[in-house]
Amino acid sequence: MSSDMTVSCDNGLINIRVGAIIMKDGKILMVDSERNDYLYSVGGRVKFGETTEEAIIREVWEETGVRMEIDRLGFVHENYFVGDSPVHSGKLIYEISFYFYMKVPEDFSLKNNIFTEGYGKEYLKWISPDDERTIYPDFFRTELIHPKNTVQYFITDER
Repeated sequence: MSSDMTVSCDNGLINIRVGAIIMKDGKILMVDSERNDYLYSVGGRVKFGETTEEAIIREVWEETGVRMEIDRLGFVHENYFVGDSPVHSGKLIYEISFYFYMKVPEDFSLKNNIFTEGYGKEYLKWISPDDERTIYPDFFRTELIHPKNTVQYFITDER
């Protein structure tokens, strides 16, 4: 498979990411990690040569063990933040993310709830939008309570 769509730019990085919105019984499936104190959406980087749709289907499969179809694109998010992973620690990252609502099967249950990415174990967790832990993207808290049938656009700048 091709390389992740992460490229160096000056002293920072440009990253293209996809995220899955997997909801069931009013809860959102998120990822927890043994190295972070926050949760984030199921998903990952787009690989060169993939479309964002191909990437999210692959990422959901890799992380949950379940093949899901896309329902629709829900959000586009431009995000400036400082990296915290060991390889990108302290680097300014400009990330463009595409968040897709997934068609969750009625009989959906996780095939995997623990998986290993480059920097350690990650865990899938169901949370409610009012969960007190920090989540990324933070607009999930408000926007997924009453989802809209339009594509929404957000900018976050944590420089």
